[in-house]
Amino acid sequence: MIIYNVTVNIENDVREEWLKWMRENHIPDVMATGYFLDNKICKVLVDEEQGTTYSIQYTCKNMDDLKKYQQLEAPRLQKDVTDRYANKFVAFRTLLEVL
Repeated sequence: MIIYNVTVNIENDVREEWLKWMRENHIPDVMATGYFLDNKICKVLVDEEQGTTYSIQYTCKNMDDLKKYQQLEAPRLQKDVTDRYANKFVAFRTLLEVL
């Protein structure tokens, strides 16, 4: 199993709206692609100089599914976030293997 982890620091002035949108729109859209089995959103417990940091984790069966998602679906879904919250967030992605 693979965890596709997206770490996001979002500015506090849009944080609550972003969380609502993530839960009600973006995460369901990602899950609707059919490449992921499960998801969770976690708040990173660290004092930040700016914004609030979250870890959004999507679990998929294997690297093949993840690669298909990254090629076929991710560009569109990432553009949705960028268009909606331009200059209000930074994000980076990491891959984790469940042992």
